[in-house]
Amino acid sequence: MSDEERLAADEKMVNDEFQALLNDYLNSNHRRKVEIITKAFNVAKEAHKGARRRSGEPYIMHPLAVARIVSREMGLGSTSISASLLHDVVEDTDYTVEDLRMMFGDKIAHIVDGLTKISSGMFGADVSAQAENFRKLLLTMSEDIRVILIKIADRLHNMRTLSSMTPAKQFKITGETMYIYAPLAHRLGLFAIKTELEELCFKYEHPDVYVELNKKIEETSAERTKIYERFAAPVFQALDKMGIQYEMRARVKSVYSIWKKMEDKNIDFNEVYDLFAVRIIFEVFPGMDEKKQCWDIYSAITDIYKLRPDRIRDWVSHPKANGYQALHLTVMGPDGRWIEIQIRSRRMDDIAEKGFAAHWKYKENRIEEDNELDKWLKTIQEILANPNPNAIDFLDTVKMNLFSSEIFVFTPKGDIKTLPQNATALDFAYNIHTRIGDHCLGAKVNHTLVPLSYKLKSGDQIEILTSQSQYPQPEWLNYVTTAKARTKIEASLRRQKRRLAEKGRSMLEELFGNEPLDNTTYTKILRYFKVDRKEDLYYLIGNNDVVLPENAQKFFTVKESAPKTENLFVRYMKQAMSAMKKTPDGSKKPEQPSVEGVVKQPVIDTKAVYPLVEERFRKNFIVPPCCNPLPGDDVFGFINEKNEVEVHKRSCPTGIKLKSNFGEKIVQVEWGDYKQYSFMSSIVFTGIDRLGILNTILSKLSEDVVVNIKNVNVSSKDGIFEGRFDVNVHSVEDVNRVCSKIAKVDGVTTVHRSII
Repeated sequence: MSDEERLAADEKMVNDEFQALLNDYLNSNHRRKVEIITKAFNVAKEAHKGARRRSGEPYIMHPLAVARIVSREMGLGSTSISASLLHDVVEDTDYTVEDLRMMFGDKIAHIVDGLTKISSGMFGADVSAQAENFRKLLLTMSEDIRVILIKIADRLHNMRTLSSMTPAKQFKITGETMYIYAPLAHRLGLFAIKTELEELCFKYEHPDVYVELNKKIEETSAERTKIYERFAAPVFQALDKMGIQYEMRARVKSVYSIWKKMEDKNIDFNEVYDLFAVRIIFEVFPGMDEKKQCWDIYSAITDIYKLRPDRIRDWVSHPKANGYQALHLTVMGPDGRWIEIQIRSRRMDDIAEKGFAAHWKYKENRIEEDNELDKWLKTIQEILANPNPNAIDFLDTVKMNLFSSEIFVFTPKGDIKTLPQNATALDFAYNIHTRIGDHCLGAKVNHTLVPLSYKLKSGDQIEILTSQSQYPQPEWLNYVTTAKARTKIEASLRRQKRRLAEKGRSMLEELFGNEPLDNTTYTKILRYFKVDRKEDLYYLIGNNDVVLPENAQKFFTVKESAPKTENLFVRYMKQAMSAMKKTPDGSKKPEQPSVEGVVKQPVIDTKAVYPLVEERFRKNFIVPPCCNPLPGDDVFGFINEKNEVEVHKRSCPTGIKLKSNFGEKIVQVEWGDYKQYSFMSSIVFTGIDRLGILNTILSKLSEDVVVNIKNVNVSSKDGIFEGRFDVNVHSVEDVNRVCSKIAKVDGVTTVHRSII
């Protein structure tokens, strides 16, 4: 193809895509403002002229794709579409925000400015810059929600075209997406987009598993269709008798959510019973309450099938904070399988799929008076008022509060309050007012005295007890889960620390009297108390954690000892001990792999992809205890502060944070020659107890599986046994072989590799 032909083909492709965008817009219920969209397109097209994406297509195709997502999949109007077309113009070309303001007005310029501030990536190389960029994102979002909606659309298109990126870049982008963008999309009610983002991340993180699960879903399609048809037949008859307009369809779970359930519950694909859900979407009768119609349909279904009471979810009366409304129930179908049903009006379905943008479509007929989005933005502003100076803690704090499920509790006067799941009595106190939280002494839940750390449940009624002599304590940080409470406590503790530090400084200066305190003197004092910083020294003195000597000369008579050197064994053991944390049930995590098994194993081969890295890190790989990867697992590498390459499973929760926050330190790694090394892994199994079953299992393993069992733990209760083997293996293949042998023993019902 000649250059002229290629340019003509590009021109046709761009114009066709723009026409498709206009068709999407004209098919919506927004006012017809085609002129401004066309103007924005022409400006962006000219600005990006000659530029191409990594995939080779003209760069303008990216803004066009983002604009189509914003229009068709989010339901936004001309302002957002125009801003989407222009979202990269200021960053990548000579245009300024002022130029756009002159051409398009304040609104579009303001949105493009907000997008430009965060377009370099929410996570830069500098940790403090990461937090600052994320704050900019949240601040701009609190001023105009369209900024983050367009940013999510931008990320969705980048994920759809991720195949053109290098593997290391893919890991960085998928980590960022799973850590921030997917939860944000969920919080804003963009369910379809959130699901697609998770699916695409999963596809690139675990390509083999993704293909395998899709194949299994396809293979079981015919069976699911028969189950649905038998279930649906009597329901169709009942709903038709009611004379309502509706559509009913079966919706298969996403591949990612199926895999997540298999991982979380340690079950096989065949054990995922809620593989699909039935959705009923109805048109509201004129003048009838849509809530009543939901419950009428519920009544008709439960007259046919037996209800599972513990699985009713009434999101109609109490919408989720992202605006989601629906009535969920689970019934026993004719085939003896539990089937989940979601009942929604057309309005509820639009909001569930397109998020808050769909509210505007129903603005005149809105039922709820309070806009949940306003409450959410208010929460963001509260967090930003006292941000945590540590970037990673700040991101975790934001996620903890903004992306969690809700519970509904009551004040003594009966006012309803919404809190995140697992919120405590102390969280409730800070939710009412900062002063009440700061002086909280205890609480009464349902008229019973409870500690500050008591976890609240939906329906609880809470009364807070206060005392003016009470002030926040450091341990309070362990009692709260909401971002507001945490930031307020941290701010109060910082104020207290500053006051005590000032007191300690005065005490130290008083000890020396008129003698000057120079750097040499401070160095001796810091060594005397074994403290690194002056600020910490002042605080320890002011808080009476250390006692000043009666005579200042004491500081000058102490002999300096040579600093101790630690060998690799001691240093790693300290790391392992600090990483040992308790699980939620109070038990300790199993012991970490031996030092020899971690420090000395050159288990990764990076030479093919990163020849320079290979030489630097040939003998400097470590396998961290957070996910215990084995040869055969999908893994990636992270270059830590010691220039060691940490090897993490791609699904490791810690790894997701590393990918999203330190993308420039992520490297692609591959398992090398590992046959001569052994790794610790745990295999958990359950079954029906009988005499001698453990001996049977051990005999089965000894037949042809050569495996070194380091520890055996088996317990039995009420005829059911649970067992755990800690074994030394060479790879995932060895673990699967052991699991297969154990599964063949009569009486064993489940067997799987433990994730810890």
